[in-house]
Amino acid sequence: MKVLCILYDDPTGGMPSSYAIDKLPKIDKYPDGTTVPNPKAIDFKPGELLGCVSGELGLRKFLEDAGHSLVVTSSKDGIDNVADKELIDADIVISQPFFPYYLTREKMESAKNLKMAITAGIGSDHVDLQAAMDHDVDVVEVTFCNSRSVAEHIVMMIISMVRDYHTQHEIAKTGGWNIADAVKKSYDVEGMHIGTVAAGRIGLDALRKMKPFDVHLHYFDRHRLPDSVEQELNLTFHESVESMIAVCDVVTINCPLHPETEHLFDASMISKMKKGAYIVNTARGKICDKDAIAAALESGQLSGYAGDVWFPQPAPNDHVWRTMPNNGMTPHTSGTSLTAQARYSAGVREILECFFDNQPIRNEYLIVQNGDLAGVGAHSYSKGTATGGSEEAAEYKK
Repeated sequence: MKVLCILYDDPTGGMPSSYAIDKLPKIDKYPDGTTVPNPKAIDFKPGELLGCVSGELGLRKFLEDAGHSLVVTSSKDGIDNVADKELIDADIVISQPFFPYYLTREKMESAKNLKMAITAGIGSDHVDLQAAMDHDVDVVEVTFCNSRSVAEHIVMMIISMVRDYHTQHEIAKTGGWNIADAVKKSYDVEGMHIGTVAAGRIGLDALRKMKPFDVHLHYFDRHRLPDSVEQELNLTFHESVESMIAVCDVVTINCPLHPETEHLFDASMISKMKKGAYIVNTARGKICDKDAIAAALESGQLSGYAGDVWFPQPAPNDHVWRTMPNNGMTPHTSGTSLTAQARYSAGVREILECFFDNQPIRNEYLIVQNGDLAGVGAHSYSKGTATGGSEEAAEYKK
């Protein structure tokens, strides 16, 4: 079989000759008891850079030894991109959420052999899920592989934004010492009301990590948490997003992108938030209206926006989120730490081993199977697609 893998570019200075940490901590299970990915073997050292083109997710030896072919590229956008050409006769396509290959209906219809789309990470909205259902293309992802990585990133962003760390660091870095300038937008997070839109693996973990800061915790989710969890964290449940954001100083967005959440945070929704609130978005950029976010920062309706996700990705160079005031944007790095890469690379191999051996793939990895939403997909997504407008990724210039 032919496997097409779209990964982000190598480091500008070339692949590392050594790494800062020699050995990663060993983790066997996630907090809910689920085991981490457990393929039969791996052909990489955990802690290596695997998510870029030269890293190849550690898959080449495994695939070629089994008689399969592997094509790896970072060329995924524009008219003459390599990925579209190689997709035509590919059986399996692998992509990462951080550097997504937008697998639209048109592209899927060009790929007559395509059987499976694998997300090396979590979040499969870059695949037209409705088209996958219509064309019997299975969609799978490595659920939970980098959820805790993202939750750590959320906590970092909340503290950095509320304390206005970015301003203070810039003053120090550029030789300044005006303390009044450094602290005029800096507050303590203690006593604030923190709420998450969706309390799944990432949202709930972020709340748990914030609890020691002595904050008030809130959540909205279409699946209510057990009473024991609400009591453990002293959590306030809200029946609607509007109810929660009206009382929260910080809102962290952790829901999947699908037709029901696309542009959920538009100008109308933002106007219902507490004046001066902060938004942290590590879910998907398209859940927020980009111009509405920028306008709210300009007007002071929002005090800050820290986002790790954009739409499309890579974001065009003139994307308004690159230059809007009081932003803490990162280029979708929350879930691709070297620690996370070891898990999602192992998870991709586990999925491929199951597929080639005609063995069941873990239910929690399934998004679409046999023409319908399945597993985590049935729990988290709605039918339809959110890939519209992804062609703008071609406007990114390196």
